[in-house]
Amino acid sequence: MRAPAPAYAADLNGATIAAARDALGTALVDARDAVGEVALFVTRDGLIDAMIALRDTPGLEYQQLMEIAGVDFPDRPERFEVVYCLLSLTRNHRIHVHVAASEETPVPSVTGIWPVAGWLEREVYDMYGVLFAGNRDLRRILTDYGFRGHPQRKDFPLSGFVELRYSEEAKRVVYEPVQLAQDFRTFDFMSPWEGAEYVLPGDEKGALPEAKGAPTQLSADQIQKADAAQTAKATATTPKTTDSTAQTGVGKAEPDAKPKPADPDVLKGKGEGK
Repeated sequence: MRAPAPAYAADLNGATIAAARDALGTALVDARDAVGEVALFVTRDGLIDAMIALRDTPGLEYQQLMEIAGVDFPDRPERFEVVYCLLSLTRNHRIHVHVAASEETPVPSVTGIWPVAGWLEREVYDMYGVLFAGNRDLRRILTDYGFRGHPQRKDFPLSGFVELRYSEEAKRVVYEPVQLAQDFRTFDFMSPWEGAEYVLPGDEKGALPEAKGAPTQLSADQIQKADAAQTAKATATTPKTTDSTAQTGVGKAEPDAKPKPADPDVLKGKGEGK
């Protein structure tokens, strides 16, 4: 191979942060190297210039936008973070660019730099409600028509607000308030091999003592009833048996018995027929 791809090297993080500080200037709020990855925090107004600098500056050269993700922090004044994942093909290195946003403050669209960002920004808008200024087709992309709310927000209810079904009366799809068929259940994820610390409904029916005097949680009345039930099952009817041939009638000829007719095809052996 004449031009193999460069091996990924974590030691590029320090040089990447230093080059980003020089290239982004005041647009860079913070730069972190955590768990082997570089995270750059930039201002919302300087996002476009920062992205162009990260793409075109020698020593950075992050040519591809791989993904746009959203994060929700309800306790922050600007509760959302838009995270751009960039890849440098020449350096085989990845970075994350973070931008803070709120429900009312739109984030500049990067579709002019990477056209693929159109669908990625629509996904963040659909899931979190973040607006992107400059996106000409900012519509929902994952949820249904007429969907209320943004499902990836931390304050969005698990069951949603409305549910849809096909109405045979109206001959169309209708929206109705959510009606749960059963309540939410909690699961303890306890291993069945370790033994549960509670008794499941129906298990008390099989809680019989191992032997007389064995420790058990049953009362004396329950033990007595269980023993009586076991005794009734173990008691079986005595099968009909005979002790002698006189009782079975073996060897006695029936009253209407007749001599067996001779078979002309059967040859008599020695001693027969005498």
